[in-house]
Amino acid sequence: MRSDPLADPEPLVRRVYSYVAYRVGDGPEAEDVTSEAFERALRGRHTYDPSRGTPIAWLLGIARRCIADAAAARVQTVADPPEVAEATDVEARAVARLSLAAAIALLDEREQDLLALRYGADLTARRIGEVLGMRTNAVEVALHRALVRLRDLLEGDELSARTTAGRPETLASGS
Repeated sequence: MRSDPLADPEPLVRRVYSYVAYRVGDGPEAEDVTSEAFERALRGRHTYDPSRGTPIAWLLGIARRCIADAAAARVQTVADPPEVAEATDVEARAVARLSLAAAIALLDEREQDLLALRYGADLTARRIGEVLGMRTNAVEVALHRALVRLRDLLEGDELSARTTAGRPETLASGS
């Protein structure tokens, strides 16, 4: 008898939602994609094989496909960053978030996915390897390279040049 991957859904929902929100932005779209992932998981729970990975790895694989499906269904490719009202220097935080969102959007899909799995879903390199079918050291190297590229984009002129050439207008006028 196979174990039920959804036996303790509460922590799974939080982690899947965090991953999805990191990829598509916090809010209704992330909720919809997370719901779709769990709907698919419920329909396909009989296909879960514990020998192939943990329930969270299985669910994140489903969530990745749901994100891809949602992205294919919409024209807009860059999600708005999550809105957070802070009492201290709201404008500087907003510009920083927009800059980060614009820089992440310039990364390739694989780099975006790695960062979302690491920082959105809070997975270790080993767990990311399970989700993506990669070795742990390959994940660590790929994450390091993605972070270096992201830092270079944030520190360099490439982000400014690309945003003023037709990417997010709010960022171009705010920097």
